[in-house]
Amino acid sequence: MRRAKIVATIGPAISSYENLSQAIRSGMNVARLNMSHGDHAVHDASYENLRRASTDAGQTVAILADLQGPKIRLGRFADGPHELLPGDVFSITVDEVEGTESLCSTTHKGLPGDVHVGDPLLIDDGRV
Repeated sequence: MRRAKIVATIGPAISSYENLSQAIRSGMNVARLNMSHGDHAVHDASYENLRRASTDAGQTVAILADLQGPKIRLGRFADGPHELLPGDVFSITVDEVEGTESLCSTTHKGLPGDVHVGDPLLIDDGRV
């Protein structure tokens, strides 16, 4: 009996019954649903296709629901978006302020206790 699991993330490209059936035949035995993307209807359809394909293949396929973490947001900027360049000094505060090119607020009031000087802070999935 194989002890390793073959995990596949189920997204739009593989969520159809036919594609899931092929993935199961190819050895997938854990299907990961990323709850950060898509809505309940999308995940429900993937789940139903997965269960049907699993039953038809006579294979047990576990479902791993990767839950979405908290949505931490930056506050609004008075003049719209600003471009940050390497070396720019930019501060994030828990106070309610209108954002500027050097300061903005955050919805995460616990931020000062969660990060320390020198910690990397990825914003917008690392795009900022």
